[in-house]
Amino acid sequence: MRSEGFAVYLLERHSGLDWRCALRLARVLRQEQVDIIQAHQYTPFFYALLARLRYRRPAVLFTEHGRHYPDYPRRKRILANRLLLERRDRVVSVGKAVREALIQNEGIAADRVRVIYNGIELSSSGHDQDSREKTRQELGLAADTLAVIQVARLDYLKDHATALATWKKVVQHRADAQLLLIGDGPERAGIEQLIEQHGLAGHVRLLGLRHDARRLLAAADIFLLTSISEGIPLTVIEAMAAAVPVVATRVGGVEEVIGPTGFLAPSKDVNSLARFILLLAEDGPRRVSMGQSGKARAQAMFSESRMHADYLDLYQEMLGVRSN
Repeated sequence: MRSEGFAVYLLERHSGLDWRCALRLARVLRQEQVDIIQAHQYTPFFYALLARLRYRRPAVLFTEHGRHYPDYPRRKRILANRLLLERRDRVVSVGKAVREALIQNEGIAADRVRVIYNGIELSSSGHDQDSREKTRQELGLAADTLAVIQVARLDYLKDHATALATWKKVVQHRADAQLLLIGDGPERAGIEQLIEQHGLAGHVRLLGLRHDARRLLAAADIFLLTSISEGIPLTVIEAMAAAVPVVATRVGGVEEVIGPTGFLAPSKDVNSLARFILLLAEDGPRRVSMGQSGKARAQAMFSESRMHADYLDLYQEMLGVRSN
């Protein structure tokens, strides 16, 4: 960002309530003559509100991307929101499920919370047969191997334990099946242990943190997500945009993203997840049909250009600028 001419400040927030962080932010706001603060997630939002007590100029735009698990009302937050949130401020959720959580658990009035979906750059999301074959060869996958991909941080909220228990059932019926896990995180050692316990060493590959995850989607027959909590997951949108059918858990905004274009199961429902994967594994035309439906939905609802336009309209509204 600095190489592109942006000023970048590191505020170094410490644990607990760090008043000095709020003061440092207030100094930056004054120095840069900031008109709008866009705060992503609640903690930056709270510190933006605190900083504004020292520097009154900016309006605050709060974007909530996801919720903690388990989610419940927090009285201190509700009180802070009522005291510090002003009429000129705006609140955005990335999906309807997140919006409901802001209303119910943060005490923010329903008419103050609007939805702007996360979006991705769609022009490079398509994959042709040549790229599929090349990527599968690169990964050592035979043409008829069932390849399922999961792109998710190795974190307890993504519940890879359920993914592996599901995969154990899948390989009982499809001995050629390969599960590709892309991502890294604090649960890696536990996941490696579960792979051994389930006897899946020959059926699961940990590919680690990759910067070409979207390219690797070309190799996949099915995309899997087994989270216990989600906002609007970009990885699911990317799979849909690549015409890869999705099997996922019905949590947070996942159903809102997928709609009727994929299969959804309750969180931790290993039997249903395995059944959906096997159903798609044996029905190539259905995989293609679901993939194309998902791609059309992603293009219609989750484009980066649409997201940018919605935020631009909101910035102009907050600044009192009429859009053309």
